Amino acid sequence: MIEITVDCVLDFAAKTGEGAIWSAADQMLYWVDIPAGLFCRFDPETGANTVWDMQRPIGCFALKQNGGAVVALTDGFFDFDFASEDLSLIINTEADITTNRFNDGTVDMRGRLLAGTMSIAGPDQSAPPQGTLYCLEADRTVKTIMDGFQVVNGLAFSPDGKTVYVSDSAPWIQTIWAYDYDLDDGAWSNKRLFFDCASIPGRPDGGSMDSGGCYWMAGVSGWELVRITPEGKVDMEIEMPIEKPTRIAFGGTNFDTLYVTSIGPHGITPGTENQQPQAGGLFALKIPGIQGFEFPCYQG
Repeated sequence: MIEITVDCVLDFAAKTGEGAIWSAADQMLYWVDIPAGLFCRFDPETGANTVWDMQRPIGCFALKQNGGAVVALTDGFFDFDFASEDLSLIINTEADITTNRFNDGTVDMRGRLLAGTMSIAGPDQSAPPQGTLYCLEADRTVKTIMDGFQVVNGLAFSPDGKTVYVSDSAPWIQTIWAYDYDLDDGAWSNKRLFFDCASIPGRPDGGSMDSGGCYWMAGVSGWELVRITPEGKVDMEIEMPIEKPTRIAFGGTNFDTLYVTSIGPHGITPGTENQQPQAGGLFALKIPGIQGFEFPCYQG
């Protein structure tokens, strides 16, 4: 385990902080608190955190090339205008399923938004999996990529956009897979095991990629961040001051700051509160020689 200085840059006590994306355009970090339905914008220069209340859980989002964002709420994909705070429905992908919500998401190099659903009640080993992975195309149509997930998580693309990663973070699954990805039509193929997280303390939560092509996993319940090489080997474990880190975003002018969201006091192991008084906060760290790259915008 490598010891790196980790700073809490925003002590927020989020219920489930998630979805962090760095905006190179305005040098801000956007992130969400899923069950609280809060969409946030953090300014590292001033420490200010602007909050928009979506009035229902927000699983993930994508910043749009022409301004604003697409947000994935319990009742579908919506356009969101930061200035007017207007929400406009694009499509409700699961209008007939009221027990699901969106969870993790990412954007491919052609500007498609990929986002997965899960049961609001959480994973249940005794019940059929309810999660489905969808793609919101640039023309604003939606196609189903695959189903059969308990908790869709860990979505990330290799720097060349030709390999896509996805995980299921249910405790009895906790596995990350890799697929070949066709940038022209968004097709997934050649599924293979990338990493079985049973060998490390944390389960796979949000995923991110560095410029060297290594996959970064937020090790929820494991007090750590994990760097995995393209060959599926752990080459770095970073100790965190919170039990449940949830998502990593590379930010800053040179994309060399790792911002990490986390789960707050309601979701941590009882009795550990004094060990992690800033659980639910937003954290930042730098690791010598490690940097990311610019996150794509949704092109629709």
